[in-house]
Amino acid sequence: MASAPPITQNPDIRFLGRLLGDVIRCQGGEALFRRTEYIRSASVDRHRGIAEADAIDPGLDALTLDDTLAFVRGFMLFSMLANLAEDRQGATVESDADLVHVLNRLDEEGVSRDAVAALLDAALIVPVLTAHPTEVRRKSVIDHRNRIAALMRLRDSGALETADGDRIEDGIYRQIALLWETRPLRGERLYVADEVENALAYLRDVFLPTLPALYARWERLLGCRPASFLKIGSWIGGDRDGNPFVVAASLRLALSSAAEAALSHYLDGVHALGAELSLSTTLADASPAVVALAEASGDTAPSRADEPYRRALSGIYARLAATYEALIGRAPPRPSHLPGAPYATPEALRTDLDALAKGLEGHGIGGGALDRLIRAVETFGFHLATLDMRQNSAVHERVVAELLRVAGVEADYAALDEAARVALLRRELASPRPLASAFADYSDETRSELDIVRAAAKAHGRYGPACMTNYVVSMARSVSDLLEVNILLKEAGLYRPGEPAEAAMMPVPLFETIADLEAAPAVMRQWFAVPETAAIAGARGHQEVMIGYSDSNKDGGYLTSNWALHEASKALAPVFAEAGVRMQLFHGRGGAVGRGGGSSFAAIRSQPAGTVQGRIRITEQGEVIAAKYGNSESATTNLEAIAAATLLASLEPDCLSATDAARFTAAMNTLSADSMRAYRALVYETDGFRTFFRQMTPIAEIATLKIGSRPSSRTKSDAIEDLRAIPWVFSWAQARVMLPGWYGVGEALTGFADQGLLRAMAEGWPFFAATLGNMEMVLAKSDMGIAERYATLVEDRALADAIFGRIRDGWHSAQDSLLAATGQARLLEKSPALDESIRLRLPYIEPLNLLQIELLKRHRAGEDDPRIAEGIQLSINAVATALRNSG
Repeated sequence: MASAPPITQNPDIRFLGRLLGDVIRCQGGEALFRRTEYIRSASVDRHRGIAEADAIDPGLDALTLDDTLAFVRGFMLFSMLANLAEDRQGATVESDADLVHVLNRLDEEGVSRDAVAALLDAALIVPVLTAHPTEVRRKSVIDHRNRIAALMRLRDSGALETADGDRIEDGIYRQIALLWETRPLRGERLYVADEVENALAYLRDVFLPTLPALYARWERLLGCRPASFLKIGSWIGGDRDGNPFVVAASLRLALSSAAEAALSHYLDGVHALGAELSLSTTLADASPAVVALAEASGDTAPSRADEPYRRALSGIYARLAATYEALIGRAPPRPSHLPGAPYATPEALRTDLDALAKGLEGHGIGGGALDRLIRAVETFGFHLATLDMRQNSAVHERVVAELLRVAGVEADYAALDEAARVALLRRELASPRPLASAFADYSDETRSELDIVRAAAKAHGRYGPACMTNYVVSMARSVSDLLEVNILLKEAGLYRPGEPAEAAMMPVPLFETIADLEAAPAVMRQWFAVPETAAIAGARGHQEVMIGYSDSNKDGGYLTSNWALHEASKALAPVFAEAGVRMQLFHGRGGAVGRGGGSSFAAIRSQPAGTVQGRIRITEQGEVIAAKYGNSESATTNLEAIAAATLLASLEPDCLSATDAARFTAAMNTLSADSMRAYRALVYETDGFRTFFRQMTPIAEIATLKIGSRPSSRTKSDAIEDLRAIPWVFSWAQARVMLPGWYGVGEALTGFADQGLLRAMAEGWPFFAATLGNMEMVLAKSDMGIAERYATLVEDRALADAIFGRIRDGWHSAQDSLLAATGQARLLEKSPALDESIRLRLPYIEPLNLLQIELLKRHRAGEDDPRIAEGIQLSINAVATALRNSG
């Protein structure tokens, strides 16, 4: 295999690494600095092949437990600073993943700007923030990281001092020193309220100011003003699937906090405009609409008598302040001295702001802060982010069964077959009579579910219907699973019988396992065959379907999961076309490749032709949120990449001929079947595998991390089937195996008869190229040498040797077959920036893994020194930080 070129280190990494070294020397002492530096240089030398690996003393044995904790913190902070440096130079974002390049490409392919504008006017692109527990860093650590990034931007500009007079380098040193003294691990578990507040920080501080500015740039590029097609969604406070701590109060907290942030932003914007728009009628006439707003404002201050815009803004501010008080329940921090009626809707506020904008255009003054404020109101409304509800279909079944039984409608709903269930549910949905009674006794589960939908109904009345539009049904396998949601919505008035029936929220089926994905088209065809639901979907204009990456991967392995998702999307398209309803796919992706992670740009572009149509929603989870949306610059880059990819996927001509599509599909069917067979043979059919997995990886120790409010397991069972996908993927990453991202693929590719066809697929099919590209990244981050050391944690040596031997052979097979298909001599040969990024950090991960293994041995042997448990948790944090998308 070809050797890799030498690493050209990012100058920012050298600069930040030097300051970190100074901090360790100052705060930890010269001895700790020298030991850390020796371990670092020895590991780097081994990875660069300067000496034989066995000939270099790694220096880890000389560390005391206290030194170990300090050392792990140092390597963790270096990895975080290296991530920051790479993000600043765009190393993690594809080239040409922006609107300028995409529009030029579409021009070359004959797609007109009118076609682009028409698509965007009907488009909807939504990143949806979730609280899936894969972010190991505390919010305080992320905040310090963002302050360093802001200071680095000042340094880029040539400034030597901050606006407050501090030297910039001193400021960066200070933030690194504060990081060194900041506890990296959470002392208490996260509560739902903490998750709401963490998400709110991104919504308020990043998305609110960033999106309007991004739209302003897009308007200049497009030459027209598109509708607000890119909006933000959230699950945090509404996702109850497997989380008993999300209740009606969580929903109310999430919605009220978001509304408060949006209205505060608007109040600040209107206040600032009052200082800016000083136009006087002594110099220019105002439009009748502006004069009317000024006269209605109640602002009679003599100093503003000739300034209609300021008077109008005083009135708008008063009405906004009244809106704030009506929705939030208290006066805003800067109340108005004028009376004002609350705005009933965001559209009413926008109408007033539009009048001011049109008036300014009459003076030849356009754009600026007023246009950004109008765009913000249009995009965020009074709710800021649309909050989804999510619950498991089994919960709905139990709740609806109880409601029917207590109401005397059906004694044993669960015993009915599907046809009988659908018939019964349709009869109930046609009746205006509610099922629930205030005088009946219900289980805690039923009361909680009814409280949730009633809170959603109140939210619709308070914040507007855009605050909650989707109700995701996990493990949806039938039409009755969706109709049960409508039964619950009807209890709160969110579903209304009639001709036609009306539904204020849309049941969204989530198809997760391989079998569920294969059955999805049939379920949706049956859904559209129900007259009431077909009429509601037709009136709405679209129906959403969510497809899950995590559980399908755990079920069938990497290649089969990707193919099943691709084929389900493609098979759903004609079902929707027959129903005359626009399809909207919601992709439940995680950060790790084993959970659908990797490049969003490449993933969207590789969707089957005709399945995007300008409408797509994508989950953003855990560590990915901070990485992609931690500041305005990275958010701008990543939001534009999603928009650009959606345009290409929707408008670009299909790159495959019918002949290629047929032979590529046939090949993938074979590859998928072979890959799944190999994967399931190892994971589900090998005796002792679950014991091997639980002893080799730190999965039990990961469960002790306080990184989320949701329990780490669905049940008390230790079966792989019952394990949540996040710890499944996370634990394999810690052990540097990353099995969910590649196992089974090597056997499938190696055994495929036509190797030339594989090369053609890798070169000419975006889906296959993206699939191999993500797997290649995972293979580059894994390390079978380190993984073999983790295998020594397995008590049964014969079991360990047998199963790990299969894993190691599978890894080599995956690597060799990938290189053959892509025409490379080594991994990431054609991706030099990513290659350099990974190789730079590998020497810093290996010592962390070796220390983690030793600490795990001591912990499992019964040593109860609390520093051992703390060291394990710190090492998990540090390895995850270094690997980045590992959860």
